[in-house]
Amino acid sequence: MRLLPCSVALLLALALLAPAAHAQDTPLDTVSERSDFARTGRYDEVIRLCDAFAQRHPDAVRCVDFGTTPEGRPMKALVATRSGAFTPEQARAKDIPVLLVQGGIHAGESDGKDAGFLALRQVLDGEAAPGALERQVLLFVPVFNIDGHERFGRWNRPNQRGPEEMGWRTTAQNYNLNRDYLKADAPEMQAMLALVQAWDPLLYVDLHVTDGAKFRHDVSYQIEPVHAGDMQLRKDGLALRGALVDAVAAQGAHPLTFYPSFVVEDDPASGFVDGVAPPRFSHGYFQLRNRFGLLVETHSWKEYPVRVKITRDTIVAVLDQIARHGSDWLRDAHAADGRATKLGGKPVALDWKATDKVRTVDFLGYAYTRTLSDISGTLMTHYDENTPQLWRLPLRDEIVPGRSVAAPKGGYLVPAAHAAWVGAKLAQHGVDFRRLDAALPAAKVEAFRAGQATFDATSVEGHQRLALEGAWKPETRDVAAGALFVPIAQPKARLVMALLEPQAPDALAAWGEFNNAFERKEYMEPYVAEEVARAMLAKDPALRARFEQKLRDDADFAANPRARLDFFYRLHPSWDERYNLYPVLRTARVPATH
Repeated sequence: MRLLPCSVALLLALALLAPAAHAQDTPLDTVSERSDFARTGRYDEVIRLCDAFAQRHPDAVRCVDFGTTPEGRPMKALVATRSGAFTPEQARAKDIPVLLVQGGIHAGESDGKDAGFLALRQVLDGEAAPGALERQVLLFVPVFNIDGHERFGRWNRPNQRGPEEMGWRTTAQNYNLNRDYLKADAPEMQAMLALVQAWDPLLYVDLHVTDGAKFRHDVSYQIEPVHAGDMQLRKDGLALRGALVDAVAAQGAHPLTFYPSFVVEDDPASGFVDGVAPPRFSHGYFQLRNRFGLLVETHSWKEYPVRVKITRDTIVAVLDQIARHGSDWLRDAHAADGRATKLGGKPVALDWKATDKVRTVDFLGYAYTRTLSDISGTLMTHYDENTPQLWRLPLRDEIVPGRSVAAPKGGYLVPAAHAAWVGAKLAQHGVDFRRLDAALPAAKVEAFRAGQATFDATSVEGHQRLALEGAWKPETRDVAAGALFVPIAQPKARLVMALLEPQAPDALAAWGEFNNAFERKEYMEPYVAEEVARAMLAKDPALRARFEQKLRDDADFAANPRARLDFFYRLHPSWDERYNLYPVLRTARVPATH
């Protein structure tokens, strides 16, 4: 064997060591830290830091891609743990809780990205939450809305103090991702739901910056389950919220447990109303999966260094709580999955509301005046930030179910005509369903017919939303082969109802996905209806009496020629019996498998 010259061997050795040395030399701080929190970095910094953390801490960090944005950017997540569980399968095998911390869903709100990298570095270096990563897996998504993040500008958040430039609220396709958790239109959300489905995080932390008035409170926390969802998980959520508030307050912050939006915009005296967010929002969505969702909102009028510190403190406090109690809470979450499989036939709340019960709370505000503006022509509020003031404000925070519906005893039947797209939507959420190989002739089912269908006048997130009034009633209907059966006996039973109950606030029907079923497609010409009406009146004295009574009792009806003719058309065999019939059915029986 020929020996290499000493100089060549030395060069080869240095070349082999270079990647490791380079990894150690790569700084893990951010543009934000290096600028004393005056600026925030672009997305290339996220890509660099994701790789750098993994290289610096190969025993504890992996950098993974979980999707691609519409503009072609990689969606990055850091998997951080010292438990050895670097895959979802390993985490499940070890029964280790998973914490998902997400920044930048609204990309102008960059606190979560900069605070998350800071907290992760300190935890890995042992400066914060010592030992926490040994008892959990942290998934850190620095920026969710990446394309929006790269729409950088100085005035993207005019009601926010710092950083100097920031991203944009919505995606390149103009979706607001924090309205998309249930309908899941955006490719970014579909990628996130796939990440969630793979890892099944016990807690999903969504980091934001609030809008609104000027006051001294600097962060708010809303967690569900606390008011909604499984009863045991509500107790756990309340314990988590209390511990989080205590930990962050001990660091000098002034946290709230409700979203500080005034009942009357710009009028502090109107006070606050608490509630449960519908599942278009992150913290309204996860309780439907029997998991925890935490919305963190730092206050936009606090300077950027203050907001980043509070967000960092929040992340560290959450890591500490999951390390301490995550195993117990995960056990409770799995038990809640079992309880959810037994919801068939029981009342389930579709939405929630605050009662009229009012209590007075101390609120850390500033002196203010309300004067008539010669610009807007209305009363405007002006705050004096040099004069702290304690406000005594009304708060309604007793939360009760709004609309409740008994869950079907068996499940839902989605007709074959809608099976492909509804099945794809159910699969995005990890909902169990199966396709029927055989028809169900003359099936005893429940059908929902709308007595009133109200279409929104304007578009929302690219949809024309629909509000339905009606009820489920027994019917006999033929169900063709190829229909989907969605059992209620599954852990995601509440999520199934949120998607398929037509009156749920973010159901597929509410987002206008079934609007065709509530549009009239066939008509009877007036002269034909006139002939039909005379023939019907001649044959049926009781019908004549009903018609004449309605003419006397209902002046609007009597004055409306179309309504008068429709009275007869709706009773004629040519009337479309599927008009205002919600296509999805409910069944008390589980269809047989073949």
